[in-house]
Amino acid sequence: MTDASNHPPMCAGPILATRKPRLALPLHAADCHCHVFGPRDRYPWVANRLYTPPPVGLDDYLAMLRVAGFERGVLVQTGLYGNDNRFLTDTLRAHSGRLRGIALIDEDITDATLRDLADAGVRGFRVNRTAKTGLAFDVARRLAERTKELGWHVQFLLDVEDHPDLDTLLGSFATEVVVDHMGRPDACKGVDAPGFQALIRLLKSGRGWAKLSAPYRTSLCEPPYDDMTPFAQALVAAAPERLVWGSDWPHVLLDKTMPNDGDLVDQIAVWIPDEAVRRRILVDNPEQLYGFERR
Repeated sequence: MTDASNHPPMCAGPILATRKPRLALPLHAADCHCHVFGPRDRYPWVANRLYTPPPVGLDDYLAMLRVAGFERGVLVQTGLYGNDNRFLTDTLRAHSGRLRGIALIDEDITDATLRDLADAGVRGFRVNRTAKTGLAFDVARRLAERTKELGWHVQFLLDVEDHPDLDTLLGSFATEVVVDHMGRPDACKGVDAPGFQALIRLLKSGRGWAKLSAPYRTSLCEPPYDDMTPFAQALVAAAPERLVWGSDWPHVLLDKTMPNDGDLVDQIAVWIPDEAVRRRILVDNPEQLYGFERR
């Protein structure tokens, strides 16, 4: 549905009064999935955008990180800007020790531009298959060949139950791959569903990663999204060395109850009860995957 001027309606904004979590995060913890928006006069939106963002920006995101206890963040290029990654790279350069990025690209991109993105702090590119706006798998595969030397990975937003062969589909890419939001699991089908089990096989193979993020995207429950807990715990039990965590701030296109990010952080203790495993997922794995300085 669009508004009277034929533009997507504005998304609900995040809860800016982040509650301080009860869970104390380890030093150097990373939030590995967010979307941030810049001033529209400097970074114009594409005409065919999927949504109009809430009026929040980088300062709001950094404030959330401070309260929640994160030192680092990973910015995922939003389709709001299409393949114009200028806001992403400007932001990464201004916060080079603290932020990394995932870009949107296509086959027209030059090798020089790829190197510039990498120099700014980009560590991969994203493919959105749920909205059907992203690259086709064969195009992503060719781009993976080109970006392998940069140490990048390919990040996929998809529904795992659409791909019961996910481990073979993505495991043969030239680069490692990252699957967003636990693969958007189907709460009704459970952890034994073919697509989710294929995701587990992909992680165990050492060719893939998954993000423990955005449980509300497929949950049938209100916060704290108890029906997603078995999926998170199954991934942690199977391959803790192949997982990172993400807030999905500012939770765009959410038509359910808006979560408080402090509550999302406290859910980490339920999903990952072991302190040493939490440190691995929140600190060590992001250092490996995104090239944050090892401390």
